[in-house]
Amino acid sequence: MSARKTLQSLANLEKAIGRLEDALNEGAKNSLFIDGTIQRFKTAFELYWKTLKRMLEEEGIEAKSPRETLKQAYAVDWIQNEQAWLQMLRDRNETSHVYDEKKARDIYENIAGYFPEMKETFKFLKEKYKEGGSGFYDD
Repeated sequence: MSARKTLQSLANLEKAIGRLEDALNEGAKNSLFIDGTIQRFKTAFELYWKTLKRMLEEEGIEAKSPRETLKQAYAVDWIQNEQAWLQMLRDRNETSHVYDEKKARDIYENIAGYFPEMKETFKFLKEKYKEGGSGFYDD
């Protein structure tokens, strides 16, 4: 995998996290805001696991599924709260298959709770990438 692809993955992830944060800052005003926040969460989560997968591959670690990627990332200390990330995966999967307004509100509340973990993990990954000597991700 090329460093440029990882750089692009991190840049896309950073934008998705910002958009999710914007949605969370709007609050649960109505079902449209909740639905929009859940959609932004799903996008950010997809970018997270795919970025983690790409970075693991650069380290010579193969992971085929989102669950396996999260487990491998936890094993190498890239994510700190494995259970929170696995719950994020369950919530992402649940919102993809069934829509129930009460469940959507519950997941919205979960997302608000996950967000600090997501933000801290991104900071860690960004720093790890910088330290890896790529030279591409300079602020």
